[in-house]
This record gives sequence, structure tokens and C-alpha cells, in this order.
Amino acid sequence: MLEIITRPSNFNAVQELVAAGYAEPLARIYAARGITHSKQLETQLSGLLPFEQLKNVHEMARLLADAVAAQKKLLVVADYDADGATACAVAIRGLRAFGADVSFIVPNRFKYGYGLTAEIVQFAAAQSQPDILITVDNGIASVEGVAEANRLGMEVLITDHHLPGDALPDAACIVNPNQLGCSFPSKNLSGVGVMFYVLLALRAELRTRSAYAHQPEPKLAELLDLVALGTIADVVKLDHNNRILVQQGLQRIRAGHACAGIRAIFQVARKNPARASGQDLGFAIGPRLNAAGRLEDMSLGINCLLSDAAGQASAYAARLDALNQERRGIEADMQDNALASLEHIDHNDNYSLALFDESWHQGVIGILASRLKEKFHRPVIAFSRAQENAANGDAELKGSGRSIAGLHLRDALDLVSKRHPTLIKKFGGHAAAAGLTIAQQHYPDFVVAFEAVVRSLLNANDLQQRIESDGMLATQNMTLEFAQQLEQQIWGQGFPAPLFDDDFIVQNQRVVGEKHLKLQLRQVTGKFDSPMSGATLSNQGKFIEAILFGHAEPLPDSIHAAYSLAVNEYNGNRSVQLIIRHWQ
Repeated sequence: MLEIITRPSNFNAVQELVAAGYAEPLARIYAARGITHSKQLETQLSGLLPFEQLKNVHEMARLLADAVAAQKKLLVVADYDADGATACAVAIRGLRAFGADVSFIVPNRFKYGYGLTAEIVQFAAAQSQPDILITVDNGIASVEGVAEANRLGMEVLITDHHLPGDALPDAACIVNPNQLGCSFPSKNLSGVGVMFYVLLALRAELRTRSAYAHQPEPKLAELLDLVALGTIADVVKLDHNNRILVQQGLQRIRAGHACAGIRAIFQVARKNPARASGQDLGFAIGPRLNAAGRLEDMSLGINCLLSDAAGQASAYAARLDALNQERRGIEADMQDNALASLEHIDHNDNYSLALFDESWHQGVIGILASRLKEKFHRPVIAFSRAQENAANGDAELKGSGRSIAGLHLRDALDLVSKRHPTLIKKFGGHAAAAGLTIAQQHYPDFVVAFEAVVRSLLNANDLQQRIESDGMLATQNMTLEFAQQLEQQIWGQGFPAPLFDDDFIVQNQRVVGEKHLKLQLRQVTGKFDSPMSGATLSNQGKFIEAILFGHAEPLPDSIHAAYSLAVNEYNGNRSVQLIIRHWQ
């Protein structure tokens, strides 16, 4: 059974935040996320960590400034997810504003795979003969690709945020907060965040060269809508520095200053940019951008973000929306297929799940792994068939994995590789997500090896699904005003959106849209203990509107529910409602 745990709030922190002017319910929420004083919630650009603390950033700025002055041909090598796409757009827009001759290429995931491979270097050399390759959101593991670029006479500048491998590429310069010896306090920058910081350093370098003595400086703050989108979409931890970047980007979007591409994607997603939230970026805008890389070619998404003409951006956005609809259909079919295959397996005996099906789409296996991880609360790796290996004729499988708290997935794959050196051809990723390539003939052995490693790193208690709640919310706080206030805050990975729980009587329920339950609830407990005053406040007697998505079966008369407070908009009217996330 699902276990709901209430996040503790530090009493002194709550007091400090209330004294600073925050309403008590919001103060409790912030304190439960480790906020101890109001300065940690400030989001002015002046609060950003200084770029000077990034290792090698001055050297990269110098190399880029020299390249701009010499009008060398620069080529950005992007990644095919939303972080890579936004990082590429930031690089192109920023470097062109500084006067650079720059274009981009993004590897097709189905033909070239991830990162700066030797094949993509050869393709880039043949297509545009660049002087300098600049990687965004990739490159830290591209030892062979950088070696090939060096052989062909191209300089490589790497901007990345992924964890380094045992050996670094022999690049001209590497900026990555996670490389050894980097003192940058935040290790959670996204790929687009790293590129933005490089541009800050480049502007500072050009200032020292008096580049703006007779002309205005480029306004890098104009790129923050893209930085916010990539940061949220890549699900990096929202530490203070990242919250500043996201808040500043959202403010630009809400003020109508987003680039044409982002405005167009908001339009096809039927979201109002004037009320843009982190949830909009993560669950509406990001997935549409990602759909290009999953099903077609991320060049489509990057061109959308680079468009300045509204009509052109709208055409790109319409295509992204259509691809996202197609992706949803593929994902649903794959999930049904995966769940059917699991009917013959007692997953409760397993600490991990590894699945493969010939029909699965390589671009959607990551989403499938995520859905199964959420459902079964186990590390999951989903495999699809990849192209034939021309060297030996063996079929390859591409795997995408998602992990639970307590298991660092990349480290687990590293351990598998060390114990069984022939099983994994290549791998990489983060604690929560990773990708790998194996020979199809080794799939059964990998399943056994991965399960053994996961068992050595987890215990049965780790597999118990737990949900962290912010406790009970008093009825007087279930208002449209408070819901709107929560909607405008920055929530995401490592700084989760508020979730409350309580006992309810189900007064009325009906099915809407053929698959959702519209509910009218009444709180059972009838009291809320204020940590500030010790007062007990009555909650009884008021009916509360709620909805349970994707569930059409009637609920029992009484439930315990974990829920979020949300704004419901219908026919131009806005009201507060609870969104039921889990119930017992």
C-alpha cells in the first residue's frame, strides 16, 4: 500500500518567513523544502552565481572572442532533447548577437545516436567544413568524436552538464560544472544553463576588448525564456540558482517577451503565456518540443525556437503539436504492450524491470520507462531495436532507463559494466535517468546482471512507494487566491509542487469526459493545527470541488486523498478545485 509521509517544517524557519511577509501556509511549504530565510527565495538576476567560478570559462570566452574577431566558422552540435534544443537556440542567438558566423547541426538519434560521435564529426566536416565545433548538452563523454575532429583539423569546445566518464575528451576547452576541479557551487545547471553562462563570460571578455565602446551590448536577458524552458524540461534540481533562471524566464514569457517559437508552442498547447508556470513548461511546452527529437528530427524544434517570424514559428509549432499527438498514441500502445507482458511476471519478486519488444519505438522508450517506474516503483530500463551493427552483423538494442530515489542509475550501469565488461557497449546519464547500448544477444544476460546490481544497492524498504505530503490544508486556505499564488511559484525537481492530504467524505461524484470523476468532497477531520499560533480551526461543513483524472469507477463514500490545489478554468470562469493525485 502507498505510504504518505508528511514533510517536516522547521518551526523557526516558518517564523522567519512569516516575519518576512509570507503567508503562513506558503511559509510552511517553503520551510518543508529546506528554505530557512527569505533571501533563499529572492529571484533577481543579481543573485545569480558568478560565472567566474566555472572552471575554464575565461579560456572558453577568450577562444570564442578570438573566433568572432577572425570570423571563423562555428558549428554548434546539439542534442535531440528539449535541453539540447534550447541550449542550441541560446548558443545560436547569443553568438550571432556577438557577430559570430555560426550554424548548427543536431544528430538524428536513430542514425547517429547521442553526442559528438566520430560519424557526426565526419558528416559536419563534409557538410560545412567548420573551424570550431561547439557542443551543447553533450560532449563530455565524446572521446572518439573529439579525437576525430582533432584529426580533421577542427577545434572542439565542449559545454555540457553530464557526469564525466573515466577519461575526458582532448578538447580545446571544456566547461562543465560537474568536471573534476570545478568550484561552481551549483552542480545542477542544465545544458542550456551552462551555455548561457558561457555567453555571460564571452560578453565580459568582449567588454575588456572595448567591443561596445561605440555600439550597444547584446541583452542576454532576452534569452532567459529559452533557459527557463530547457531547465524545467530537463528535470534538473531547482536549487536557488536554477530557480532564479526559471523565474526570470517565466517573467519574460508572462510579459509577452518570449521568442516567437515559444509563443507559438503556447498557442498550439492552448496555454495562456500571461499565466505561464513551471508546470506549463514541463508538461505542455517541453513535451511538444521533445516530440521532434523522439519521432523525427530536432532540427524542427530548434528552427521553431530560432524563428522570429510569427507565421513561420506557428507552422513549426503546429508540426510539433502533431508529432506530440502521434507520440502519445505510440506511448499508449507501448504501455499497454508492456503491462500485458508483465502479467506473466511477478514483478514483486524483482528489484528492477528490464523489458524489450521488437515493435517499440526507440524515441519513446524513455517515456515508457518513466511511466513503468511510476507505476511499479522500481528502476526500469526499456529497450528497443536499433540499427544493425555493420561490423559484426549483431543487432543492437538501445535502452533508456529511469530510477527511483536511492539508486543512482548511471552508477548502477557502471557497476554492471565493471562486473561484466562485455555486456554494455556504451552508457551514460544521471542518477535518475540513463541510456545504454547492448548487443541483442546479450539482453538475457543483462537482465540478470542488472537485477543483481540493483539488489546489491537497494533493500526491500526502498521499493515501498512513498509520497511526501505537506499535510492538511485548512478549508479557509482552499481559495482561488491561494491556488493562483501557488500557480505562480517555481516548482519542479528537488523543489516539488505542494501536495496535501486529508480524509474526505464523497458527497457527490459523476463521470465527465467519459473517463474522469468530478467530485464534491467534505473534509472529515475538521481541524487544522496552526504551528504558529497553536489554534485549531474548523474545516467542517464546506463542500469542495475536486477531480480525479483517468478514473471513471465510482469511489467509496469515504477516502483518504493526496491532492494538489489548482485553478480550474471553464467558459472563461476561474475557480479553485482539488486534483486528486492518489487515494485510498
